Amino acid sequence: MQFGFDYLPYKWLEEIINLAAERIVVVDSKGLIRYINSGYCEFLGIKAEEAINQPVQNIIENSRMHIVAKSGQAELSAIQPIKGGEMIANRYPLFVEGELVGAVGTVLFRTQQEWWDYSKKIQPLLEELNYYKINYENGLKSKYKFSDIIGISSKFMLAKKMAEKISVSNSAVLLTGESGTGKELFAHAIHQNSSREQFPFVRINCASIPEHLLESELFGYEEGAFTGAKKGGKRGKFELANFGTIFLDEIGDMPLSMQSKLLRVLQEGEIERVGGQKPKAIDVRIIAATHRNLEKMIEEGTFRQDLYYRLNVIKLEIPPLRERKEDIPYIASFLLKKLEKKFHRHGINLTNRVISKLQQHNWPGNIRELENVLERAVNVLEGNTIDHVHLPLYLRENDYLASEKQKVHVDHHNHSESFPTLKETLSLVEKQTIVNALQLCGGNKLEASKLLGIGKTSLYDKCKQHNIK
Repeated sequence: MQFGFDYLPYKWLEEIINLAAERIVVVDSKGLIRYINSGYCEFLGIKAEEAINQPVQNIIENSRMHIVAKSGQAELSAIQPIKGGEMIANRYPLFVEGELVGAVGTVLFRTQQEWWDYSKKIQPLLEELNYYKINYENGLKSKYKFSDIIGISSKFMLAKKMAEKISVSNSAVLLTGESGTGKELFAHAIHQNSSREQFPFVRINCASIPEHLLESELFGYEEGAFTGAKKGGKRGKFELANFGTIFLDEIGDMPLSMQSKLLRVLQEGEIERVGGQKPKAIDVRIIAATHRNLEKMIEEGTFRQDLYYRLNVIKLEIPPLRERKEDIPYIASFLLKKLEKKFHRHGINLTNRVISKLQQHNWPGNIRELENVLERAVNVLEGNTIDHVHLPLYLRENDYLASEKQKVHVDHHNHSESFPTLKETLSLVEKQTIVNALQLCGGNKLEASKLLGIGKTSLYDKCKQHNIK
């Protein structure tokens, strides 16, 4: 027994066609109009009975329906001049039981303006979708390899070789070291060198997410779990990282309440969404990182000892930059290559004096601080060579203080009563800073004032005060 359109009244079919396509026309193999709906008639300004059994090219200006009815080739999103404007039309060959019997035409947009109006509505949605797609894909991939981790110092090479060796394992890794030493780079490289490389690499900073949101971020939530929960629920970071690696940065900042839940995940190999009724098995490798002293935190009762032992299967300590100063020229060269791309520059180099200055500094901010110093230098650089004048003042102050110390020593030797007062010393520092800024800006006082963070008038006054020409 067959069921089909025989059971639908004609009026229903006509209304369905009108709803499915605002403007539609059907021609037979000779190009004669066999059907045209009210929407198309209204658009053309005619009645249906005036069009039926008429050649389509006589009724619809610049029509190609009769051509498609003979060629059997569809013409999609075609621009058709009509009534002094242009419309967007689709033309489909009509096959019945394998025989070409005619063609069906629809008008999507009566004018180009309709098309542009539609595009304006849909384009932001497409851009937003593409934005999230790109960010989703980029966010779940590791970006760095071991070849991106630069250094030749023995302490650093020991850590790097150990990281390469253990990357093929599935055991948990704990990366320790000061902020800015490159712990995240190590996490990326370990994942990319592992058998999990083709699966997601998911990062989460435990210090940047409010405590009340951390559980749902890590484990996800079910629909209706709380006010504002998305329809259908949401996957957490652990679910996103399934079969891959999850990097828990700043693990030492995770609240105690969350530490116990994380411990359960590590022990049982399963997570449970907020508001969920049953656990979900996961297969994820954990890489955790912290700049804190977790052993001391255990003694203070702010970090769980059992979680520490679960995370501390393989421990890698990344040395600070001050303990690997021989690496600074190589790291600086690598960072400058990155900055050249960012600033569309080429061939930037450092003088030996600058390299010496960089190696004398203790780098409390480590590689992150070094990158910031180089970026600042590139911003104010006119040529291709970074010299000491392009460095921030705190890296150059040793030169200045040494010269002032020598002056004080000579003055004290000749005139012991001429030791400079604090006001005189501050005045000298201000004068030297202004001179350095003017030298850096080629004597351009407007640029120098911007660099110094003062108004142009103030700079003129200070130049007059310090007799700077």
